[in-house]
Amino acid sequence: MKILPPIKLPSDHNIFHFGDLHEGSILFSEHVWGQFVQAINSPYDGCSNNYAISGGDLMEAIMIDDKRFSQEKLTEPLPLEQKKRAEERLMPIKNKLLCLLDGNHERKLWRFGNIIEDIALNLGVPYGTYTAKLTIVDGRNKLMYKIYETHGIRSITSTADDPKRRRVNMELILKRHLRDMAADCAVMIKHHVHQMLVCRPVEALYLYDDGRQIRQGYTGWGQNAQFIHPDARWYGCAGSFMRLFGDGVSGYAEIFEYKPTELGWLVLKVRNKQVVSLDQCAALGTK
Repeated sequence: MKILPPIKLPSDHNIFHFGDLHEGSILFSEHVWGQFVQAINSPYDGCSNNYAISGGDLMEAIMIDDKRFSQEKLTEPLPLEQKKRAEERLMPIKNKLLCLLDGNHERKLWRFGNIIEDIALNLGVPYGTYTAKLTIVDGRNKLMYKIYETHGIRSITSTADDPKRRRVNMELILKRHLRDMAADCAVMIKHHVHQMLVCRPVEALYLYDDGRQIRQGYTGWGQNAQFIHPDARWYGCAGSFMRLFGDGVSGYAEIFEYKPTELGWLVLKVRNKQVVSLDQCAALGTK
């Protein structure tokens, strides 16, 4: 865990949450990465103040003694080359990066050193370990909101037959994974599971009286409080850049019968210092 120093951002800004590139894998999508770079370098919903957080698994980092190794991986670059490529890939957007997180893939190679910390050092970007808390402040150093960001390790699945119930079940699992980890964070994000999910705050109706008659109101919570009710926070799972299927190859995700992956990223939209939405940005096309 790393509690990063306060980060001063404009009143209007966007934060792109991305991760799980798996650089070096034959299933990594160059096409989707190109869409991401174009998006982060373009205005999003009328705002050009774009920033990003990398959530880990930048590289595939699978060696021959790993149970996930297969014949197809003999055609992939070795981990040192993957590290070099991942660093080069982030170089053009390094000034937008708020921090880099570790992933479970890079941590598998701990005996060779801290790969992500080294990449962060070379890029001049804060290193967030496996989990980071980011404090976002305005031009007067006044707290706007906090973010809890982790790579994660637990899976999110549902066996419900109805797609609506399945989606809600997965959103609730996401919320359950994160809600107890940081009471002062209005935004809580995880990665790892290669799914895009958003569980938005929910307002509930309540009744009260003013001494004369019954009135109604709706629950709400400030985004910069010491304790923010779990129902008043934004929860997200940030997708990936790694395809499930490849032509003529069978990756470990296919072999282990993982669910279809969602290629894309999330964008946190802040306007007038207020978090207004956490958007799912699915990749276009299937390449």
